[in-house]
Amino acid sequence: MSLDSLFTLFGGLGLFLYGMNIMGEGLEKSAGDRLKDLLELLTRNRFLGVLMGAIVTAIIQSSSATTVMVVGLVNAGIMDLSQAIGVIMGANIGTTMTAQLIAFKLTDIALPAIGLGAAIIIFGRNKTQRYIGQVILGFGLLFFGMQTMEGALKPLAKMPEFVNFMTSFSKTPILGVIAGFLTTGLVQSSSATIGILQALASQGIVNLSIALPILFGDNIGTCVTALLSSIGTNITARRTAVFHLTFNVIGTIIFLIILPLVESVVALTSSDPVRQIANAHTFFNVTNTFIQLPFSFLLVKLVTALVPGEPKIIERGLKYIDDRLLETPSIAFTQVKKEIARMGNLALEVLQDSIDTFLNFSEEKNKMAREKETVINELARDITRYLAMLSRTSLSEDEYNSITDLVSTVNDMERVGDHAMNVLELSEFRNEHRLPFSNIAIEELVEMSSKVQETFDLAVYSFLHWDKSSAEKIVKYEEEIDMMEKKLRLNHIKRLNEGSCNPSSGVIFLDLLTNLERVGDHSFNIASYVLNIDKNYKNL
Repeated sequence: MSLDSLFTLFGGLGLFLYGMNIMGEGLEKSAGDRLKDLLELLTRNRFLGVLMGAIVTAIIQSSSATTVMVVGLVNAGIMDLSQAIGVIMGANIGTTMTAQLIAFKLTDIALPAIGLGAAIIIFGRNKTQRYIGQVILGFGLLFFGMQTMEGALKPLAKMPEFVNFMTSFSKTPILGVIAGFLTTGLVQSSSATIGILQALASQGIVNLSIALPILFGDNIGTCVTALLSSIGTNITARRTAVFHLTFNVIGTIIFLIILPLVESVVALTSSDPVRQIANAHTFFNVTNTFIQLPFSFLLVKLVTALVPGEPKIIERGLKYIDDRLLETPSIAFTQVKKEIARMGNLALEVLQDSIDTFLNFSEEKNKMAREKETVINELARDITRYLAMLSRTSLSEDEYNSITDLVSTVNDMERVGDHAMNVLELSEFRNEHRLPFSNIAIEELVEMSSKVQETFDLAVYSFLHWDKSSAEKIVKYEEEIDMMEKKLRLNHIKRLNEGSCNPSSGVIFLDLLTNLERVGDHSFNIASYVLNIDKNYKNL
């Protein structure tokens, strides 16, 4: 194969991948966030999960992208492993759409599609029209890339060495599996490598017996993207990625055992080798799903054994309240306070995690804190909605008058989570730029952060139990925090003047003091509701 042909193949592959990417992106943008929402809503049932996985992947043209999305949903606690299994199986089916599309051999309309798509993007009046243009442009580029690859591969048909090399895969199928795995792992797209197989088939270089083992390996290789995306995620997300690999490995083993039968069945579907490869890809994934779906509970156990450990689960959603309790307002009022206190305790965990991450940076703790903060925001929204509904029920006068304080408490606790996120961002900046902190500065931060955490912990307790003695302590602690913040700020300025402090580190130090002091203020606000005092008045 000449250097020119190699460059042409490389360019054709690039066009193919880019076309597939922007076509899928255009379709995804047209759908907006509805794809993710549908995945969240319709995966309670495994069979619906398979259907949704197939539909979403057919739209975005990438099983890897769908699987990475699923890993993200599992990592966020929105989906569990048993729900993710169906979606991943469906994603493997959906990704066969590209090969089926290629088998229609629409290369003659590639250039007109590119021209039409570009025109719509340039002259489109709104985003929807431009997204449609993006889809058409991607469609054209995909087929133009396919045509380019076919032309580059044509000389290989006259090279006995290459033909003999490809033929060896039919004689030793495991070599074909390895070749498919390595190629797809490198390109990060099974659709692309199967597209290359179809291009080879169009030139008469590859037949079905050669293509099948490589195709099986392609399905294993596509798992690499999800495995890479699971690095640093929680244990359940890692299990999801490992399941994707396990599912395809088991399927490959089954199909290698019955390889002659598979070849005979697929050969009956078409006489065109390009279409045969597309049908084989679909047949493999549909049959593999049909075989393994009934045993999904066993697959969960297998993956759990392969990735041992106890998952750290962040409990999402409302725990103590639901709309049915509104029929008995007094009980709903008591329960909503428990829900708010639960949210406060989660905010305290995030604050602790953020401070620990600043002192000893941990990527895992950083991600966990961010996931918790997402839950806090969700709880704040849902609790506020619930309080609005509760205010329209037959509450006692005291309970009704307390609704405003409860809403304000939710806001204060949510703001503590926001300040914790600020601390996390400062932690990331410090870690990224390797900013030094003196032992004295660290000791001062530890001292102040401990006081702030103690104060907020007491605030959550005083709110839940409406305990005035605890609230009075908070007022005193908050004054101590204010004085501590002023003292540490002066100490920092002194170190800065003496040249013993890195200026960049100093900026981080002052921002930390500000965020910690603000948490103290929110603790005081919560205490003021319990004590029924003006929160702007800080002297009892």
